[in-house]
Formats: sequence, C-alpha cells, structure tokens
Amino acid sequence: MAEQLAGLADDRALLGRTSTAERVSDILRSRIADGYFPPGTRLSEDSIGGALGVSRNTLREAFRLLTHERLLVHELNRGVFVRVLTVEDVEDIYRTRSLVECAVVRGLGEPPYPLDGLAAAVDEGDAAAVENDWKAMGTANIHFHQELVALAGSERTDELMRSVFAELRLAFHIADDPRRLHEPYLVRNRQLLETLRAGDRTAAERLLETYLADSLEGVVEVYRRRVGEDGTL
Repeated sequence: MAEQLAGLADDRALLGRTSTAERVSDILRSRIADGYFPPGTRLSEDSIGGALGVSRNTLREAFRLLTHERLLVHELNRGVFVRVLTVEDVEDIYRTRSLVECAVVRGLGEPPYPLDGLAAAVDEGDAAAVENDWKAMGTANIHFHQELVALAGSERTDELMRSVFAELRLAFHIADDPRRLHEPYLVRNRQLLETLRAGDRTAAERLLETYLADSLEGVVEVYRRRVGEDGTL
C-alpha cells in the first residue's frame, strides 16, 4: 500500500487549487486502470486523503462517483473496496467493447487513418514483453484499445469507454498467469495496426471481432478458476 500511496502523492499536483471530487475520481480511476489498486483492496480515507491533500468529504464524494461506475463497492461497517468482478460483469464488459470498438473501426471512413497512438501502444507492449513485465503488457494492451476508440474522434465515446477499460483492468488483475493472458495479443495488436495501415477497415473489423471473442474466452476461463460465483476471490 505504501508504494501506491507514494504514487498518489505524486498526483497531488494535478489537483491544483480548485480540487474537486470529480478530479479526485479521475486520478483514482486512472490509478485503478493502471493497476495500482488490485481488486479487493480496501481504500483508506485517511491515507488516500492525506496523499492527495483533500478533505474527507471530497474523497467520500469521489468514492461515491467511482462506486456508481462499478469500480468500487461500499461494504457496511468495513469500508470501501476495489470491486472484484463476476463472470457476468466480464461478459458485459466485452459485450460493450464489441459494440463500441467494432463500430469505431466500421465507421472510420477513408484512409489513411491517424495511427500514431496505436503504433506507440504496440511498441509499449513489445517493450514490456522484452522486460517480461506482463502487468505492463496488460496496461499497454488497454492503451492500444483506448487509442483504437480514440480514432472515432468522439469525447463522449472516450469518456464512456474510460470506465469500461478501468473495469477491464480489474478483470486482468485476477489472472494468476498474466503472460498467458496477454502475450498472444502482442502479435494480434500489430496485425490490427498493419491492417488499418493498409486501409482495410472491413478486414480489421473481422480481426477485431475474433480478437475480442477469444480474449473474452480467456478471461472467463481465468474467472471460473479463480473467482466465486458471488465475486469473491
């Protein structure tokens, strides 16, 4: 927990002089998405509030916002915890991803497409693999799909998917073998990138549909092995 709190203290400068619960929730959401707070982690009001330099009331409102986004859960007389997703949650996340991501690719219009962000995410994943850092590989994979969604040029779509990808990170954290979960998608991310570079959005959509179906199958397999039906580890 000390390492996570030190990272939050670094984010304190982002709050500026007009700190709000929304900005605190943005920081915590990003930290959850990047894997600093794994599922089941209890979030201490005193420790996190102190690290960010915000009031208890502001932090509680931020917790409430993230609970509404299904990233946190409040347990009576126990506190606030990062949610442990159920299989049904995972299936719904992927249903949403398929609807949105495939629609983005389908609606790209005429090439060439602005693919620098996708290319950077692919390189980020390759670098993580070289270092055998599979947690970082998971983060790079999420960045890849965030950049894919960003091709729509829609702030509303980006905002919608931001919390979906944060929930996805919670799902990834359950994996006892993250290399097995993430490594196959290094090649598939690059294949998607190259297909889009070639301007073939129809083929890219087909690749993406299969990609997401296979990814869902892998994550659900992990969940059935590691998580109870009630979402307990």
